[in-house]
Amino acid sequence: MKAPSPLSRVAVVLVRTSHPGNIGAAARAMKTMGLDDLVLVAPRHFPHPDADALAAGAVDLLDRARVVPALRDALAECVLAVGFSARGRDLAHPAREWRALAPEALAATADGPVALVFGNETSGLSNDEILACQRHATIPANPEYPSLNLAAAVQVASYELALAAAAFAVPERPRRARATGADLEALHARLARMLVANGFLDPREPGRLDERMRRLAARLDLESEEVALLHGILDSFARK
Repeated sequence: MKAPSPLSRVAVVLVRTSHPGNIGAAARAMKTMGLDDLVLVAPRHFPHPDADALAAGAVDLLDRARVVPALRDALAECVLAVGFSARGRDLAHPAREWRALAPEALAATADGPVALVFGNETSGLSNDEILACQRHATIPANPEYPSLNLAAAVQVASYELALAAAAFAVPERPRRARATGADLEALHARLARMLVANGFLDPREPGRLDERMRRLAARLDLESEEVALLHGILDSFARK
C-alpha cells in the first residue's frame, strides 16, 4: 500500500480574508501543487460565488474547507505553524526564506499536521498572529514592491513545498527507436547521390560536406521514424 504524501498533512490557513475571490484562487493554487486542506479563519465572505468562480477545478477544496472563528482554533492540533509575512518585524523568531525553511516544515509532518498561515490581503498577519506560529517565513521579492497577492503567495509557498517533497516531475516523453547505423548510412548515401545529381556537390571536390552532414545528424540524435520522414521528403523532391 502506497504511503500517504506528507503534503496531505499540510494545511493552508487563511486569516481574515477580505475578498472571496482570493479564497477561490488560493484553493486553485493549492490543488495544482497537491495540497487539499484549506482552513479559513473568520473570512469576511464565505461561501461565495466569487470563490467558486476563481477556484475553477478546485471547488472540492472549498466544499471541504474548515471555517473557524480564531487562529488558535486552526492551529490547535498542529505541531508546527509557519506564518508568512513580507514585513520585517522585531520578533522573538526572525524571518527565514521559505525555500530554506520548507524542508523543515515538510519533515515536521512526520510528527503531525503542519500549517502554512497567511494573513489578510491588506494588513497581513498581526504581530500576535505571527507569534502564534513557531516559524516566520518570507518569500524574497523586489524590495521596491515586495507584497505578493494572497493567492500568488499561496502558489509560491505550495510550489516550494511540493518541490521539497519531490512530489511531481516533468513527464518523460515516450521512448522511440533510435536510428541505427545502417539507417544513417543509407540516408547519407542517398543525400550524397541527390546532391551530386542536382549539381550542388562536385564528387571530384567534395570538401568537408559529408563530415558536416554527419555531425549535423549526430547532434540531431535522429530516431528511426525521423529518418523515414526525411526519406519521404526526399521522395517528394525526387518526384518533382
